[in-house]
Amino acid sequence: MQPAKGARMKDGAIHTLELGAHEAAPIHGRYGRLLLSICRGFALGGGAIFVSLVFMSLVSIIGRKLFSAPVPGDLEIMQMGSAVAGAAFLPYCEMAQKHLRVDFFTANMSPRRRAVLDAGAHFLLSAVAVIVAWRTAAEATSLYESGVASMMLSWQMWPATGSMVPSLVLLALAGLYNAFYYLGIVRDYPLSAGNGAAK
Repeated sequence: MQPAKGARMKDGAIHTLELGAHEAAPIHGRYGRLLLSICRGFALGGGAIFVSLVFMSLVSIIGRKLFSAPVPGDLEIMQMGSAVAGAAFLPYCEMAQKHLRVDFFTANMSPRRRAVLDAGAHFLLSAVAVIVAWRTAAEATSLYESGVASMMLSWQMWPATGSMVPSLVLLALAGLYNAFYYLGIVRDYPLSAGNGAAK
């Protein structure tokens, strides 16, 4: 199948430049597919953690009601596990471009102008993810050095905090990938066509 008019090939990916097409998730190339696979693996791991937490919570509730024997420290386990699992979903959400989007003010813009805004948004998300990853790593290091432990189980807190860092780094890489994807649209979309579409 031949690429549609106004499409370009890079890294095995097709960038479609038709009106509104850029709002869909990118057609990933070789590196994009690798990054997407890693993000999907993180998301599956996060889902497995949540399923385990749900099972643990059910056992704790039933044990509390029927035998007065809940799972010790169930709330602490839930808090730490949810933080790690929630962070693991973020890279896939970004890579698949499933974040909530409010496009009321940009719906009538040309694809090129929307691509400029999208590229900037993904760059900002990537920058924020880098900052959050940095500060989370610093917090994990501080918790390790101070030996802070949970109250009920006396578990060290730094492993749960540090486990969020890889997900945040992956989120930054996904945001950077999407930013360059939209910059490719900005570069290849004819400026005159973009201005005409906005009229």
